[in-house]
Amino acid sequence: MTGFLQSVITIVLFLAILGILVVIHELGHFITARLANVRVLEFGVGFPPRARVLRSKGETLYTLNWLPIGGFVKLEGEDGDATDDPRSFAAQGLPTKLGILVAGVGMNLILAFAIFTAIALGGDPTIGIRIGQVQPGSPAAAAGIQAGDVIESVDGGYFGAFDNESLLAALQAHAGDTVELGVKHPDGSFDRLTVTLRPADQISANQGALGIAKLSATTTPVAINYSPTEAVGIGAQRTGDALGLIVGGLGQLVDAVIHRPTEAPPAAGPVGIAIQFGDVFWQLGPIITLYVAGLLSANLAVVNVLPFPPLDGGRMLVITLKAIFGQRISVRAERLTYLVGFVFLFAFLIWITGFDIVRGLGGS
Repeated sequence: MTGFLQSVITIVLFLAILGILVVIHELGHFITARLANVRVLEFGVGFPPRARVLRSKGETLYTLNWLPIGGFVKLEGEDGDATDDPRSFAAQGLPTKLGILVAGVGMNLILAFAIFTAIALGGDPTIGIRIGQVQPGSPAAAAGIQAGDVIESVDGGYFGAFDNESLLAALQAHAGDTVELGVKHPDGSFDRLTVTLRPADQISANQGALGIAKLSATTTPVAINYSPTEAVGIGAQRTGDALGLIVGGLGQLVDAVIHRPTEAPPAAGPVGIAIQFGDVFWQLGPIITLYVAGLLSANLAVVNVLPFPPLDGGRMLVITLKAIFGQRISVRAERLTYLVGFVFLFAFLIWITGFDIVRGLGGS
């Protein structure tokens, strides 16, 4: 497959998954609004300009739009007007408004949990190491390991793609020991090779326990299976871990923006995420790509709950402040807040995308 075709497939796949995640998010708003008897004027897949109307019967217009990067739900009175209409969003009480807004975040959390649980039910993939180079005179060379071989296991143990322990870490932990390595050769044959690893005092930054280099991760045919009860617990745990990881990353990002605005931030924008997404898909396969989609869903939930207009969290903050201070916050001021927030958000995306492009071109 040519690099160009691979890139096209990567872009289409990334946009499709991102679109599904955002549509699921908007579906949360849509369902909750309908349950609260708030009039939904439009449910759009993608962003305008409009490509076609999918369905026009009833009070809701279902549309397909040209920009395939998500979706939106348009509610009656969501801009703060039409307060005299009992089915207007603006006419609802604070709990109903907050419930409609937070429902999108809830849907993304449910989706992340469902993805992680489904993967565990089907069996976690395991990760091996493809060898690009064998150092002369190393334990690997003595055992007959060659470039192109894949080490799949150590002493019969396989390493889950989503576990904390890695195969390389296991080799380092067994420094000086004699271990049995499960090795698959490029022709598809499989051997169990006995290797005595270098002792710890002979290991350095350029010389590992086994003596291999130019490594890349790859999946193995072995899966780690769980019972349904274990899978549900693992799904919940991984959802919580993903949220913690994302919150920690946001803290690092804020620190970088404040203190090192001219340096590459410790996060990727849309372009960088798409590149990383493609790397995972082509190198590690669809199951781990699905796991990344779960991480993106959790990420979408965390980002949207931030108290920054025009994100859901920012809208919840403004609506709460308006409920407290009443008419002292006008509809015009509310709309201006969303507009300013959108400008800052768009500027931030441009800033971080610039660094994505530099990284993609091989810059630091």
